[in-house]
Amino acid sequence: MPKDDSLHVRKAERNGELDEEARSLLSGSSNGDNPDDDHPVVDDDPPSRAPPRQPHRQSSISYPPPNGSPRTPRTSNRVRFELDDRLESDSQANGHAQAPSHRDSSDWMEDEDYLASNNSASANRGDRRMSTGQRAPLLTDIEAPSVTLASEDFNAEDLLESARPKSGMRNAFMNMANSIIGAGIIGQPYAFRQAGLVMGIILLISLTITVDWTIRLIVINSKLSGANSFQATMEYCFGKSGLIAISVAQWAFAFGGMIAFCIIVGDTIPHVMTALFPSLPDVPFLWLLTDRRAVIIIFILGVSYPLSLYRDIAKLAKASTLALISMLVIIVTVISQGVRIPADLRGQLKGSLLVNDGFFQAIGVISFAFVCHHNSLLIYGSLKKPTMDRFARVTHYSTGISMVACMAMALAGFLTFGNKTQGNVLNNFPTDNIMVNIARFCFGLNMLTTLPLEAFVCREVMTNYWFPDEPWNPNRHLIFSTSLVLSAMMMSLLTCDLGAVFELIGATSACALAYILPPLCYIKLSTRSWRWIPAVICAAFGAVVMTISLVQAVAKIIKNEGGTHMCR
Repeated sequence: MPKDDSLHVRKAERNGELDEEARSLLSGSSNGDNPDDDHPVVDDDPPSRAPPRQPHRQSSISYPPPNGSPRTPRTSNRVRFELDDRLESDSQANGHAQAPSHRDSSDWMEDEDYLASNNSASANRGDRRMSTGQRAPLLTDIEAPSVTLASEDFNAEDLLESARPKSGMRNAFMNMANSIIGAGIIGQPYAFRQAGLVMGIILLISLTITVDWTIRLIVINSKLSGANSFQATMEYCFGKSGLIAISVAQWAFAFGGMIAFCIIVGDTIPHVMTALFPSLPDVPFLWLLTDRRAVIIIFILGVSYPLSLYRDIAKLAKASTLALISMLVIIVTVISQGVRIPADLRGQLKGSLLVNDGFFQAIGVISFAFVCHHNSLLIYGSLKKPTMDRFARVTHYSTGISMVACMAMALAGFLTFGNKTQGNVLNNFPTDNIMVNIARFCFGLNMLTTLPLEAFVCREVMTNYWFPDEPWNPNRHLIFSTSLVLSAMMMSLLTCDLGAVFELIGATSACALAYILPPLCYIKLSTRSWRWIPAVICAAFGAVVMTISLVQAVAKIIKNEGGTHMCR
């Protein structure tokens, strides 16, 4: 036979085999025989010789369903979202997909939807459907994400750092300045009286620089330890004893602030009520609004206590705006009204121009005003670009502006009243001064809304220490809030010396938070170098000030020293 003819014969035979194979595939597709996926399994380990070419099999989606109903499409990964009522009722109890009990010709799951438990299946990848070995369906017992999210309160801010609200340099500056310029600014003239004019100025400037450094030091310690809070850093450095120390310091500072706020309420609101209604002391029952102790009980229990029951501190966020406005009103009032004070209310400056014997007590009062260390990491984390350079600028501006405000208040009050300056400088002014009464009203109202913030800090410290891993309990929340407010109110009824409270809290918890604990953490975390020198000096300075100031403040309270106080 010629060579050309043999080639034509072979081509015809091959074409005939292909036509016959195509007809068999078409006939098989019409009968619905065992369709396969249009995504074949790719062998990771290619065989030594090429396998025989398999005929192309059409996707099962192209096959019409046996009963003529529309077929639910499935993805390339063989995942099907069955909407059948039977399957939905079986899975709604636990939110898990249920494996079918049997497979028939109409079932959507095929052999390739099962995995052989025998390890030999992985060795012989060409035979994916083995007759021996137990087979389990793929993608079963997987809980759908929608079920999980439906049972929990989803908050993107808890999962994504970028979803948390961020602030710019200006907002961060306002937050830190508002934390510093608080109730302590009212006692700065008293601090100058205790230390003397020249020494008071030196102390205010030097302590501002020290506080500026220790605020930034807390962020540095957090980076060195990998902790995200002051408490966690202390616990990382000193273990359980460190956690106890920082918890006690923060609780004492916040609780002392609550006592001071109660005293300020009793010192301000009665004078405002008497100035507005001169005949009010003679009216039955309403005369209670002019009595110091009655006003403390009525307003603390009627205003501050309900606000302290809030679980979320964000409910009291608007109090910061009121606080800033009231501080500006007080500073302007003391400066402008001081020059109009009659001579009989003025005090003497003789003997208090250089240095006075209350040097260490003045440090406590100034420290009480400048401590904001518990907020430093929160403000750092709120920056859009949290870097040490940007946070240092925020800290420098905040402490600088706060120093200027405290210096203006201290000089105006001390130069006006001299040795008669009281712990609350507004008590040195007469009760019939309209502008002073406006400042008193703003200050007292500010204290009513600020006291719940300090109660929140105390309550959180107590809860995190005693019940760190337990869920929120309304009974415990009520007991802690009530006990804190009532105890602070009772303490304020026993004393009216705001300066003594500033001295005690400033000498203990404020010194620990500002001068002792941050340098100790830095010494623990960093390697020995020349940078240890300022840290050691600062920690030693804080320890000495704490000891001497505490002894002097307690002795002053026992001997009932310190001059006259507005306590009626």
